Amino acid sequence: MAREALWQLGLAEVRLVPARRPPHKERDDIADPELRAELLQAAVAGVPGLVVSRAELERPAPSYTAETLEAMAAAEPGRPLWFILGADQLDGFTGWHRPRDIVRAARLAVVARGDTDRAALAALAERVAPGRADLIDVPRIDISSTMIRERIAAGIPVDHLMPQPVGEALRRRGLVPSPTISVRRKEQQRPRSS
Repeated sequence: MAREALWQLGLAEVRLVPARRPPHKERDDIADPELRAELLQAAVAGVPGLVVSRAELERPAPSYTAETLEAMAAAEPGRPLWFILGADQLDGFTGWHRPRDIVRAARLAVVARGDTDRAALAALAERVAPGRADLIDVPRIDISSTMIRERIAAGIPVDHLMPQPVGEALRRRGLVPSPTISVRRKEQQRPRSS
């Protein structure tokens, strides 16, 4: 999603901002913020244009998007900002903390996922952020963090579903076992007797 936004909107960079504690999630629902930052850094290492920002990790929790965007805008006046979010988040966006301030600080880059009705999404984006939203189409990739966590819990390999540095970071932390490779040999065929 970040790389598509970078390319489709012609951005200089996309800052990935792990939250210290997202206000909409219970503490037990999320991994340690430093672990999430480490995994995110591993995922984007060497990817031009993608950077990890510690802006929300260095502020007291909870993390609010409006405050983060306002701080970024104040630090770099005149630099245009976009806030990238999935189409599924746009529907409830007006219930977020200070949604009007988010739209004032940044344009919305709304990612159409899967079989999203693009016309309906464009209409919703215009109602939520009049004249301040851009739609981005991304190829559908059916890999989710939930699916990866479930596979890890079940002892099913996940290395092929994430960047290699992320798997290595998870192994260093003891969160996934080292990959094992097993080869099943075909039973030798016995010659038929005639």
